[in-house]
Amino acid sequence: MRIPYGTTGLELDRDLTGAEVLESAIGTLKAEGSEDDIVCKAMAAPMGSPRLAELAKGKKTATIIVSDHTRPVPSKHILPFMLAELREGNPDIDVTLLIATGFHRPTTHEELVNKVGEKIANEEKFVCHDSRNPEANVDIGVLPSGARLVIDKVAAETDLLVSEGFIEPHFFAGFSGGRKSILPGVCDQVTVLGNHCSKFIDSPYARTGILEGNPLHNDMVAAAKLAKLQYIVNVVIDEEKKVAAAFAGDPFQAHETGCAFLKGYCRVKPQRKGDIVITSNGGAPLDQNMYQSVKGLSAAEAAAAPGAVLIISSRCNDGTGGESFYHALHDCDTLENLMKRILATPMDKTDPDQWEYQILCRMMLKHRIIFVSDPSMQKTVEEMKLEYAPDLNTALDRAYADKGRDAHLVVIPNGISVIVEP
Repeated sequence: MRIPYGTTGLELDRDLTGAEVLESAIGTLKAEGSEDDIVCKAMAAPMGSPRLAELAKGKKTATIIVSDHTRPVPSKHILPFMLAELREGNPDIDVTLLIATGFHRPTTHEELVNKVGEKIANEEKFVCHDSRNPEANVDIGVLPSGARLVIDKVAAETDLLVSEGFIEPHFFAGFSGGRKSILPGVCDQVTVLGNHCSKFIDSPYARTGILEGNPLHNDMVAAAKLAKLQYIVNVVIDEEKKVAAAFAGDPFQAHETGCAFLKGYCRVKPQRKGDIVITSNGGAPLDQNMYQSVKGLSAAEAAAAPGAVLIISSRCNDGTGGESFYHALHDCDTLENLMKRILATPMDKTDPDQWEYQILCRMMLKHRIIFVSDPSMQKTVEEMKLEYAPDLNTALDRAYADKGRDAHLVVIPNGISVIVEP
């Protein structure tokens, strides 16, 4: 079996007799027409909203929130049609494309070209959101949790705010897409940190595929409404990262419809919890660092028996993905004390990357975790109190040595593509 890893994949060359393989059924989705056709059809009949051309009439400015380099959104098949419709409704409208970096590093021009194409990258006006620059952001209200909503001035001051994005299972927000374009997409760090606080992350509803009762989702929805997000184009992508379905129109109706659609393809249920669970973070670009790889591991966690061995295949060509993420695990004396400190941290004192190491620490306290990654990552992986293996076969051999040859093996080839239910 080939497991996603970087741009090439890794071979799992062992007897898998008796193993359960949990995969998304998105590959069975037969889309009608090209990627462009799918997007245009959705935009021609938006849900709960006028067409984008109608919304553009009488507006001087419009801002399209665009996903950043960490998201495999096929923007080349979305943005040209959003720009065309805006200008169809108002040829003189002043359009800005705002890159929703959230709490990530800035997107480079080369990454932007790869994402949106040379024509749009070179001819349109782009602004890269900076969550750490208070001068670039403005306070526009209070969220249900009590956190302040501070967003990019470009988003706050535009006449028409719209966004593109994609919907996938998300390990603590339930699903990506929709309201996440605002929070965390274009929010100041004070708002992102408040939303990702330890209390919210600790909620049993802050899990993959769950929206109802999810405290992070509730604040995200409120943020999108306060920011006056008016229209979205969100897509579902297949295993080749091509557009398989599109949902356009009202930000909340279109997103909820897309989530329900995707859940029908992504829901998986192991017949028996795994003593050993193998997964990946979906390959490039999603396995570019350890930080992002926590997402794939959360799928393994959901399919694991108590004390299971979790194995993840992740290239990590961009390193850890965050200094505070690295240091939290490297510097702590014990994982137990780290978790106590995290849970005692109030909302307004949330550390950068705290949510990511909180979830990883939660899994490490319950499971042995083996990272299959680039050899250059071995020292870093071990410094973070995790176990390194050079390949999947070595990792699986170690797991069997620990759990016994009769251990039940569950394989989730792409951990970020599934919703594991009990």
